[in-house]
Amino acid sequence: RTLSGTLVFRRTMATADESLRLLGGDEKPENPVLVALVGFPAQLNRLLGEDVEKLRQLLDVSETEKQLLQAAACVVGQPKYTSASRDVLLLRVDPNASLRRVVLVVLPSARSRHNSPCRPDGILSALRSLASATDDVHVHCVAEQPEHVFAMGCAVARAFPAWHGRDAVAEKLRGRRISVSFSEELSASAASTLLETMRAIRFSAMLVDMPCNILNTTEMVRFAGSVVDSLKKSLAHRGEDPAKVALEVIEGDELQRRGFGGIFGVGKAATHPPALAILSYFPPGTTSGDAATILVGKGIVYDTGGLSIKTKTGMPGMKKDMGGASGILGAFRAAVAAGVPQKPLYCLLCLAENAVGPLATRPDDIHTFYSGLTVEINNTDAEGRLVLADGVAFAAKHLNPHIVINMCTLTGAQGIATGQKHAAIYCNDEDVEEQTLRAGRSSGDLAHAVPYCPEFYRGEFASKVADMKNSVADRSNAQVSCAAQFIGNHLREYQETGRWLHIDMAYPVAQNQRATGYGVALLVELIRTSGW
Repeated sequence: RTLSGTLVFRRTMATADESLRLLGGDEKPENPVLVALVGFPAQLNRLLGEDVEKLRQLLDVSETEKQLLQAAACVVGQPKYTSASRDVLLLRVDPNASLRRVVLVVLPSARSRHNSPCRPDGILSALRSLASATDDVHVHCVAEQPEHVFAMGCAVARAFPAWHGRDAVAEKLRGRRISVSFSEELSASAASTLLETMRAIRFSAMLVDMPCNILNTTEMVRFAGSVVDSLKKSLAHRGEDPAKVALEVIEGDELQRRGFGGIFGVGKAATHPPALAILSYFPPGTTSGDAATILVGKGIVYDTGGLSIKTKTGMPGMKKDMGGASGILGAFRAAVAAGVPQKPLYCLLCLAENAVGPLATRPDDIHTFYSGLTVEINNTDAEGRLVLADGVAFAAKHLNPHIVINMCTLTGAQGIATGQKHAAIYCNDEDVEEQTLRAGRSSGDLAHAVPYCPEFYRGEFASKVADMKNSVADRSNAQVSCAAQFIGNHLREYQETGRWLHIDMAYPVAQNQRATGYGVALLVELIRTSGW
């Protein structure tokens, strides 16, 4: 049984959006059964000491209960590498009141320069243990610095998935209320950006968690349409022209007719057609003639490997191969809803299922791409770079880019090079590279640069019968950089004259078999802080 994307969106995501609230001022959570207090020891001790009135307002605790929480905090101490927690049950004097469980989440002290200083990874790992609960949850974060609020809030959102394949569990998850508050007062703009980003993280993670028999390419296009419909309402509400956000879809045989040989070649064997979905937004005072921020995402809804087929242990989990597309769709949704962009913003979803069938691309086939370059296929399991090559070429040719950013679950080598929590970035601009690394630390979506040396990598794709092959000759030569450079080849002269950022997030896309919504917070923060 499958549900249409529109129906899933209305029944699951709309309800999940409403169930996640960011409290401010004097707002109180609505009698949550579970409360998590998150912070470093000094901040938690301050909350339980000199700032205890905030805690009284939040939880309505008695003096005895306050002392109990203080004692629990002392017992926990401060861990060094991973978060520690202590559960406290608060028994209410009123027999009609419910039992409340308070979890003190104490963040670890180890904070190196390539990590986020507020340890959002610790928040995620501690709160994930609560994610299976169906009770209403309130998370109160005590930030060490005001600039840590964004990353802490995003980490909370990652901890509570919005989708489940079992109807009974899904119904309970939809009905659970999750509220978040901070000891720091947020401005209206900061609160809006954070809330929209938190909701978009759960939306993006929901898409990644869905299997391909529910989320195929057709359904992904419908989700894009649902996002645009929702954003039109947001624009109208704040007095902007709803027509400033739009969706164009090129799919099926039309892709081949218009020269998208990469996307069409990968997806032509599947039941559901490949597609290029182009979302656009023009902030007030901008036009299509202005330089734009362009996001391009790999949307392989399932990757069998094609005729270069994966193994029985290598194929499970390949529903995650559209994590780049889901991440940029979530970032587009959050940024536009919160009014973040200052330049035109495009979101290009390069959608295909890499299936096996009579029409599947064969090794040795040669395809002509949107860039005009020809590619000899020597590995059908190196397909993500093929769809992205068409996407970035279209962006460079037609959309007047200020910057092109592509995001993808591209290589297994990414995990070897930068690990499970840092995406790998390959960038032709030093300033953009540094801005991205800073945005990663301040959002919790960590990133680390790999070598940018096109002259070392282009030769890996040499072909005797085409402009290039799609897979390298030497797999020991900087695999992450090489895969990125294949995409860069299709930017043609723009790679030398413009700004380009490649993000490979094959491992950060999920943790413990659950999607993280990686990329949403990173891109929103990058667009916001860069003035794009």
